[in-house]
Amino acid sequence: MKIQDKIITSKVQRAMKLAGTGVKVGGNYIKYYAKKAVNNPDAKEDLNEDNATDIYDSLSTLKGSALKVAQMLSLDKNILPQAYTKKFAQSQYSAPPLSSPLVIKTFTKYVGKKPTEVFDTFNPKSSAAASIGQVHKASLAGKDLAVKVQYPGVADSIVSDLRIVKPIANRMFGLNEKEMAQYFDEVEEKLLEETDYKLELDRSMQLGEACKDIEGIYFPTYYPKLSGDRILTMDWLTGDHLNEFLEKDPSQEIKNTIAQNLWNFYDFQLHTLRAIHADPHPGNFFIQEDGSIGIIDFGCVKEVPEEFYNHYFPLLIEDLRAKEDIVEKLLTYLNIVFESDAQEVKAELTAAFLSMTALLSRPFRNETFTFTKDYIDEIYNLGQEIYKIEEVKKPSHARGAKDALYINRTYFALYSMLAELEATVKTEPTGWDKPLVDLWTS
Repeated sequence: MKIQDKIITSKVQRAMKLAGTGVKVGGNYIKYYAKKAVNNPDAKEDLNEDNATDIYDSLSTLKGSALKVAQMLSLDKNILPQAYTKKFAQSQYSAPPLSSPLVIKTFTKYVGKKPTEVFDTFNPKSSAAASIGQVHKASLAGKDLAVKVQYPGVADSIVSDLRIVKPIANRMFGLNEKEMAQYFDEVEEKLLEETDYKLELDRSMQLGEACKDIEGIYFPTYYPKLSGDRILTMDWLTGDHLNEFLEKDPSQEIKNTIAQNLWNFYDFQLHTLRAIHADPHPGNFFIQEDGSIGIIDFGCVKEVPEEFYNHYFPLLIEDLRAKEDIVEKLLTYLNIVFESDAQEVKAELTAAFLSMTALLSRPFRNETFTFTKDYIDEIYNLGQEIYKIEEVKKPSHARGAKDALYINRTYFALYSMLAELEATVKTEPTGWDKPLVDLWTS
């Protein structure tokens, strides 16, 4: 794997790096048109592969928010072609790491001491490298520790990086400009939180304590005295990431156990805590042979506003979706339909989004549900059809509530993991649906 001896921190140099990527992408399109002219059936797929590689290579060396956006988009299969989602998924825990000298220099700058002056042992080679920071194994007083070191300059480059990346994303992926503006506003807010390791430390301890009684889920102990603004220290967790675990060909019973543990964890967060671990990529889960799961990284936590909760989750309840007057109020609040829309536009959008919520809520309509890749493809294909609706595509009519972005992303990532497990899960609502029914029918 490529090792980085430096990270570009200058705004001008970072902009030039992305501009150079744009030149490469332009060259890829020239090759695409040449292949298309001779009716090459693989032309479009080759274009996506080439663009995905060039864009990822550029973002992975820049780190920070540019790479984080790639990571987030990799979880949203409704936005990107498959070539992008596969390539960008590498940013979850196997991005190019910093060299050992740069790690030691960065740690010393943040802490004021060398790692070996703080810990008994410290491995300068990273165990996992992602978008905001990378993890190193250390030890102190006989205890194995994981030390997360934030990349230099990441926190200072977020706003400028997103301003550069946003128009590229708009052009490359044909995304609605206002929709992306709303998306990037939410992303910027969350990214600024993710670079605050003191905030992550507090959230990790608070949410770990709140979820400690969920069966099959556990969390590392965190160490405030060994942490700071840009350094976070916790217990070293062992276990496999999802793809590694599946390579061992576990029994379906164990896969069902893993899936149930994940389902219970997110169900409790959403409907009891109203705050969720909103970065559900496989690099944050350590799976044990008995199906229990160690969970890390509470840097990205989405707090669910009460008013939004009361208007979003009723759409997942079949009885409420059958009531036209309630549906109209819900979709208007969520900015899916506007009061100024023509009646035929309202009807088209209402039908489309009711179809999507019916599909997403399918697991809740039975005591158990089996997640399959076909089900994920069904969600993806319907999402693609919705994006083709003229009123959805209009730049002047961005649809959807900002608070839904991380909720939708989390649900889809969770569903995708459960489908990888081909798991049967007890999904019947755990009582959260009744207060919402009472709220809207009383």
